[in-house]
Amino acid sequence: MTEINKKQMPTFPESYWREFELPLFNKLTEDQSFDVGIVGGGITGITTSYLLAKEGLRVAIIEAGRILTGTTGHTTAKITAQHNIIYDEFINHFGQEKAKMYYEANSDALHFIQKMVQTYEIDCDYSDEDAIIYATTTQGQDKINKEHEAYEKLGIKSSILNKIPFEIEIKSALAMHQQGQFHPLKYLHKLVRLFIEAGGTIFENTTALDIDDGAKPQIMLRNGKKINCQHIVAASHFPFCDKKGLYFARMYVERAYILGLKTKKSFPGGMYISADSPTRSLRSTPLNGEKLVLVSGEGHKTGQGIDTLQHYLNLEEFAEQALGIKEYKYRWSAQDMYTLDKMPFVGPITENQPRVLIATGYRKWGMTNGTAAALLLKDLILNKANPYEELFTPQRFHADPDVKKFISVNADVAKHFVKGKLEFIPKGPDELTNDEGSPVMVDGKRCGAYKDREGKLHIVDTTCTHLGCEVEWNHGERTWDCPCHGSRFSIDGEVLDGPAAKPLMKIDWD
Repeated sequence: MTEINKKQMPTFPESYWREFELPLFNKLTEDQSFDVGIVGGGITGITTSYLLAKEGLRVAIIEAGRILTGTTGHTTAKITAQHNIIYDEFINHFGQEKAKMYYEANSDALHFIQKMVQTYEIDCDYSDEDAIIYATTTQGQDKINKEHEAYEKLGIKSSILNKIPFEIEIKSALAMHQQGQFHPLKYLHKLVRLFIEAGGTIFENTTALDIDDGAKPQIMLRNGKKINCQHIVAASHFPFCDKKGLYFARMYVERAYILGLKTKKSFPGGMYISADSPTRSLRSTPLNGEKLVLVSGEGHKTGQGIDTLQHYLNLEEFAEQALGIKEYKYRWSAQDMYTLDKMPFVGPITENQPRVLIATGYRKWGMTNGTAAALLLKDLILNKANPYEELFTPQRFHADPDVKKFISVNADVAKHFVKGKLEFIPKGPDELTNDEGSPVMVDGKRCGAYKDREGKLHIVDTTCTHLGCEVEWNHGERTWDCPCHGSRFSIDGEVLDGPAAKPLMKIDWD
C-alpha cells in the first residue's frame, strides 16, 4: 500500500492559510443596505469589492463559510493567458478578433496582478515563469502545431520546444513567455485589508439563498434576513441563484486533483501542462525555504467516474516517473466550472436584470479569468465602457458548439438523475466497516452513510437539495457529491460546494 493511501493528508492551502489568518468577520444578523452586495469571497469577489470600495461605494462581501477557504484557496495559482489548448478552438468558434480579446483580457489581468504586487509590495511568492504545454503523443503534437499557428495569428509571443526538463519523453512543447505564479491567499489577504481600510464590510458564515430582483434587488439569506442593494454580484463559483437564466443547464462541473510533494530531483522552474488526456500539470511553490512541487490533473465530472482515491494514485505514479518522490506533504482537490463554449460568463444574469450580475465559468484558470471578471464587473457597475463586455456576456449563444454541448450535458444529467432514483441498494448502515461510506437503505429509502474511524455513523438523505439528483460517495475526499450539477456535501450534509445552498437532511439511526 502506498503512503498516499495510508492516511488522509491535510490540504496545502488550508494549512498555509493559518500563517496569516484574518480575523473572524461577523455573521449578518439583521437587515442591512449597501450599494453593492457581492456573494462569494474568492478572487473575483474580493478584487471587485476592493475596486468598488476605492471608488467610494458601500460594499459588502457575503460568504457562506470563511473567505478564501473555497476554490480560490485550493488553486494551483498560475497567472497566465495560456489556458491549455484553447486559442485554435476559440478562433474556430468565435473568430480571430474575439479570440484575441480573450488573450488580451487575461493579459490585462496578469498585468493588474503584477502592478498590485509591486505597488503594495505584497509578499506573495510572485515569480515570472514560462507557461508550457507539452505533448507526448502524435495526436497531442498535432494539437500543439495548430495552437502555435493560432498564437501566430493572434500575435502571441511563443516558442516551440523539443524537450522539457523532466523524465518525460515528448513530441513537442509550446511555451508562452513572461507569465507568472504566486500564492493567492497571501495576495488576496492584502486586498482584503485594503478593502476594509476603504470602508468595506465582510459577513462570514452567512449563506445567500436567493435574490428578490425588484426595483431594488435584495439578497435573501438562509437565516431569514436580507440585504438591500443597488447592485448584486453572484461571484460564488457556481451562481447560487442559478435558476435565473437556467445556468444549471448551461454549465457543468469538473473536479481535479493535486499532490504537494518534495521531490528527489530539483524542480527546474516553469509551469507545465499536458496537451494529452488525462491532464498532467507541474509547477512549484516555495514552502519554508524549500520548493514544494504541485502535481495536478485527472479531471472528471463531479460525482462521476472511478473511485476518487485512484486519481491520486495515478498522479503519484506520474510524479515518481517525472521527478521522483522524496516526501508526501499534501493532497487536495479542486472544483472547476465550465460553460458550454468554455468562455466565462460575466455580466447581467438575464437581459431583464441589469442590476444582478454573475461571474463564473473560469474552467481551471480562475486567477486571470477571475481578475478579468472583476475589472469588467467594476466597469459595469460604474456604467463605464469596457472592451470585453460583449465577449463575456452571459446572454451570448452560438449554434456551434452550444447546441451539441447543451444536449450532451443535459442528457448526462438526466441519465444520472434516473439512475440514482432507480438504483437498488442492498447494503444497510450496520454493514459498513470503519472509515467506509456508501449509499444504504434506511426504512426503504435511499440514504448515504459514513462510518468514521471511531465507528460512529453519519447518515444523510442522498437527495441533493439543489434539483433533486442523488448524491454519490467520494472516497478520496470523504464527501457526498452530486453527479448532476456538482454540489458537494460533508459527511453530516453541510454544503461544501454549490449550487446547492441548503444542507442534506440528517437521518437518525438507533
